[in-house]
Amino acid sequence: MCPKTSKTTPLLLIGGICFVIVLVGITGITLINNINLSNIIRLNEKVASDSVSNNENQIKELNYVNNHPRNVYLKLNASRDDAEDEPMQKEQEQLELPKVSAVVGGSAPKVGDNQLKESSEGISASMSTSSHTSAGELTSTASVGVAPTSVTAPPLPFGGVMYNQSGGLIDYEKRNQVVKMMEHAWHNYKLYAWGKNELRPLSQRPHSASIFGSYDLGATIVDGLDTLYIMGLEKEYREGRDWIERKFSLDNISAELSVFETNIRFVGGMLTLYAFTGDPLYKEKAQHVADKLLPAFQTPTGIPYALVNTKTGVAKNYGWASGGSSILSEFGTLHLEFAYLSDITGNPLYRERVQTIRQVLKEIEKPKGLYPNFLNPKTGKWGQLHMSLGALGDSYYEYLLKAWLQSGQTDEEAREMYDEAMLAILDKMVRTSPGGLTYVSDLKFDRLEHKMDHLACFSGGLFALGAATWQNDYTDKYMEVGKGITNTCHESYIRAPTQLGPEAFRFSEAVEARALRSQEKYYILRPETFESYFVLWRLTHDQKYRDWGWEAVLALEKHCRTAHGYCGLRNVYQQEPQKDDVQQSFFLAETLKYLYLLFSDDSVLPLDEWVFNTEAHPLPIKGANAYYRQAPVTLPVSNAS
Repeated sequence: MCPKTSKTTPLLLIGGICFVIVLVGITGITLINNINLSNIIRLNEKVASDSVSNNENQIKELNYVNNHPRNVYLKLNASRDDAEDEPMQKEQEQLELPKVSAVVGGSAPKVGDNQLKESSEGISASMSTSSHTSAGELTSTASVGVAPTSVTAPPLPFGGVMYNQSGGLIDYEKRNQVVKMMEHAWHNYKLYAWGKNELRPLSQRPHSASIFGSYDLGATIVDGLDTLYIMGLEKEYREGRDWIERKFSLDNISAELSVFETNIRFVGGMLTLYAFTGDPLYKEKAQHVADKLLPAFQTPTGIPYALVNTKTGVAKNYGWASGGSSILSEFGTLHLEFAYLSDITGNPLYRERVQTIRQVLKEIEKPKGLYPNFLNPKTGKWGQLHMSLGALGDSYYEYLLKAWLQSGQTDEEAREMYDEAMLAILDKMVRTSPGGLTYVSDLKFDRLEHKMDHLACFSGGLFALGAATWQNDYTDKYMEVGKGITNTCHESYIRAPTQLGPEAFRFSEAVEARALRSQEKYYILRPETFESYFVLWRLTHDQKYRDWGWEAVLALEKHCRTAHGYCGLRNVYQQEPQKDDVQQSFFLAETLKYLYLLFSDDSVLPLDEWVFNTEAHPLPIKGANAYYRQAPVTLPVSNAS
């Protein structure tokens, strides 16, 4: 007999089962939520951590995307159709170009060769006066007593010009070859010497014996970065920019640095990058370096010493330099950088320092109108009477002309001093060989050496630029000599089996444009001859200058290229010369830049808007270049004096 079952039992059982199911469901949901919450917290922690370490890079990346010229111009062009119906967008307002009625010299700044002109169509011409400038701001100043006016200028496009410009006079095949050379030099530096100063390609390690020693100053990075920018190598440029932001500083460096070399490579390089991009990082770094150099100016005359310890501020001259003298080409090659630094920071201190040098050199008696290479910074008297347009003298004369150009041709004192110096050099030092080659000889104690340095080969371009920028009684002579010197330097190249020129070459009845001494036969990837090719090409469009440049490219590829970079040669007169195992930073900064520009259109860094410092870092010309980015004048704030 079966037991009797209550009717309520199934109901209780079913209710219990449902309760268990509901309980399990609630527990599961809670567990899942906890897991998700834990994952979310971990993800947020990771994002926060990444944000702390990369926040500036993320901001920079966003700024890069928004302000990269390709995007800027696309936005501006897209807005033209709606300009009549819709108000100007805030981002476009920030990209206004200057439209100034009163500037130094009485003419408005121009943007040549269509750079940015199309972008400015349809953009409001209104401008606001500001008491300070932010990143990327451009200030145009009227005559003395008129408040400066600031507007934001977009970055210079990668490649130097608008992307929609016509090819013009570009030789694409040859220019692309130079870009490949730059990539080869940069990538191997990155692989074997990143953050160090220079590369030893054969040894595949850093070059610790460079002029900047073994300190991690990244000389090749700072020196070569504007070349990468001009060539449009954006990835490599960003690598270098990131290193500068994270690593570059002189605060903990206790080293005696050359005031001259540090200025032209580091200050000059940073200033160019600031002009190109408007990125305040570069302005800050330029000022940081310049402030470290200022103690060297603490002399009775204001003529700076050659070396300064960046940690202690102790400065001195080289022991070999004519009784403790300072060197003309060094203390005379600071004006472009320091004057521009004052203009973009609003701190007049830097300009005051170099203007003091200018006044000393203007007022001092010059033997037969010539400048000796040595000047005592304590007594203000000349050292030994050795004059040269090559080593020890060269870039002083270059900066006289270029200071005048940089000022928008308002610094008349600089042009007058340039003309006076060049006329004396033409009379006392420029000669023609029996074979008809024009050269500029060193002069020692009134005796011509009939020797010309490779360094002096820049003077072909210097004379030609002086002729092209001002019409006077000497214009034709300047151009004639400029072409002649450039031809002579080319001869020094093609008379060597390697087709590369020696460090110095001599002239006599028996030999012309050839090195005679063993210590003169080397080639260290120098750029001066190519600089003159570039300037003469821009001024004349004579095809031979491009042909000569291409000869040099082929020679560099044949004799200087290695599997891991480029090296100089110990003897250019040997068929298979030994390499010196050094890739100089100026090879990237100057040599490859001038060769690249030689095969580019004239609209890439036009010479009426940019002036090149002696390390080939282009600086904007005041009143002619929208990238000048001048700041209002402020009281000195430098920590150094």
